[in-house]
Amino acid sequence: MASQLLPLELIDRCIGSKLWIIMKSEKELVGTLRGFDDYVNMVLEDVTEIEHTPEGGKRITKLDQILLNGNNICLLVPGAEPPEE
Repeated sequence: MASQLLPLELIDRCIGSKLWIIMKSEKELVGTLRGFDDYVNMVLEDVTEIEHTPEGGKRITKLDQILLNGNNICLLVPGAEPPEE
């Protein structure tokens, strides 16, 4: 029988690794995971925030460290970055 990996266990394995996070809004984040809680609120470092504008462009912001509310996360992609367009 295959071993079972729970979602929070997978996120725990990603501490210290780069994550690509797709938000419910028009934003994506790429950063290094430093910690999280049971609600998947996250502390990220060396963050790049990518906001898709209504005109079809992108607004990129660099941030040293953030606390991200887990309620707004749509998808987590461990070890990945957004595709270049």
